[in-house]
Amino acid sequence: MTTKYLTGLLAKDLSHAGPATRTTGEKLFQLSFALVQWPWLLKSLYGGTTAQKAALLERVGLESDALPHLGSWKADTYLLHRIVDEIEARQPQVVVELGSGATSLVIAKALSLHGGGALYSYDQHEPFVRQMGEWLTEHELAARFYHAPLGQRDPAWPGLWYDLPEIPATIEMLIIDGPPWAVHPFARGMAERLFDRVAPEGIILLDDAARPGERIVARRWRRKWRDLDFTFEGGGTKGLLIGRKGR
Repeated sequence: MTTKYLTGLLAKDLSHAGPATRTTGEKLFQLSFALVQWPWLLKSLYGGTTAQKAALLERVGLESDALPHLGSWKADTYLLHRIVDEIEARQPQVVVELGSGATSLVIAKALSLHGGGALYSYDQHEPFVRQMGEWLTEHELAARFYHAPLGQRDPAWPGLWYDLPEIPATIEMLIIDGPPWAVHPFARGMAERLFDRVAPEGIILLDDAARPGERIVARRWRRKWRDLDFTFEGGGTKGLLIGRKGR
């Protein structure tokens, strides 16, 4: 979850993000894992250069102040450019995004330019979901935003997962930028629940893939999902894992 405004170093309070609560063990693990992960968290404060952001905005035809700030918990310019690359090439009709924010604006704009597909975006913070709709309306764009509280568990993964309403039966592009690592360093592993819905020749993008937690998630996905070809890209500050599904 990110906003169009300056974002702090610490993740947003999770106490009202869903009906379930993390166990004491999960909280302790998250705190101890921060001792390993802190260099990657500091890198995430950098969102790209002013020139890179300007090039992105010009590329999709957004105003120069459409993204006032990147970095911290927001996507970096590398991820945003790669998302636009894939939308230009694929022209997907159904994009699902876990974790709304700056990516939502760029995705919606890119879809409007390339194929007119629909964005389904899910976030655990209900007030923010409403704000996202208003933000896109300012730019004459639209997406389907849903409140997805953190209430699900999975025996294969620690942490909490979204209660996802109205998930499309078929997904052509899946973008995973949530839940935040403060839920649990491995929580994004539960995104595999949606992999069976990814269409043949569809694509999966996992942000923050350079972090130790996401690297462990990626190793487990590679072992389990043999029909997906996962590659790591380190061009940005946070790392990007791309999974491509065969025919």
